Amino acid sequence: MKLRSSASSAGTNSTQDPFSFLLTGIPGFESAHVWISIPFCCLYAISMVGNASILAVIRTEPALRQPMYLFLSMLALTDLGLTLSTLPTVMPLLWFDIRKVSFEGCFAQFFFLHGFSFMESSVLLAMSFDRYVAICRPLHYATVLTSKVIGGIGSAILCRSVLAVLPSFLLLKRLPFCRSHLLSHSYCLHQDMICLVCADIRVNSWYAFAVALLTIVMDPLLIVLSYTLILRSILGTASWTERLRALNNCLSHVLAVLVLYVPMVGVSMTHRFAKHASPLVHVIMANVYLLAPPVMNPIIYSVKTKQIRQRIMHLFSQRNTLLR
Repeated sequence: MKLRSSASSAGTNSTQDPFSFLLTGIPGFESAHVWISIPFCCLYAISMVGNASILAVIRTEPALRQPMYLFLSMLALTDLGLTLSTLPTVMPLLWFDIRKVSFEGCFAQFFFLHGFSFMESSVLLAMSFDRYVAICRPLHYATVLTSKVIGGIGSAILCRSVLAVLPSFLLLKRLPFCRSHLLSHSYCLHQDMICLVCADIRVNSWYAFAVALLTIVMDPLLIVLSYTLILRSILGTASWTERLRALNNCLSHVLAVLVLYVPMVGVSMTHRFAKHASPLVHVIMANVYLLAPPVMNPIIYSVKTKQIRQRIMHLFSQRNTLLR
């Protein structure tokens, strides 16, 4: 109890520190943070083990060096980065009530957190293009999606994510934070930090709106367009067996898209139209948005993709044999 009270008092005093921010845990459940940390710890463990296993399997199995699995490895790497972006502040806060985060540390987390979030959307868009070529242009699949093309797409995704976040990062960092430094989440989000600025933020707001429009509207529209073309191609095939096989090949990707964009739209709607809702609602929505994709994607692809499931089971059986 002494440790907790001293940490809290230190946190209260640090509100005057111009070089740090204060994080918030689960509003109204501060006394239960240690118990709440158990499911959070399980989710982080599932995300890290699941995504690391997918990366290890694709890296060690030559049979999985196909475009579909290379894009899946990009998704797993992105999910791993997203998990590791929030872990350093969430778990210390829940375990030890460490709420204080340095100014530079908060901006670094903001950059990586939003960068990996944009990257996730870009990878899913690239995967929809992969599914389009595989189903609508199967004879050209190997010639269109060569290793060089996939490497170029990966580089474009990285550049797009950095260029989307960097202006927001630089625009926010030049502004003065003269209000309370208390954030409403257990990590540093742009929409949270911008509320603490006591200067004209119109440029920041318009740029953030444009980037959000690009991610929440343009990427899903292009994904829907690719699936519209896929459905038209599938319905043109003669056999129901071929139709079901083609749809089953897309199911994992469709589920991954829903896991990302449904919480993303939910967070945007609550920030836009439910500003006066309970802080607990905003915290839960933000946690679902940031934890659902890294946790669910490895489960979805392990269950729905036979090759990944068999290789992961083989990998773990090998390790069990070695341990014995």
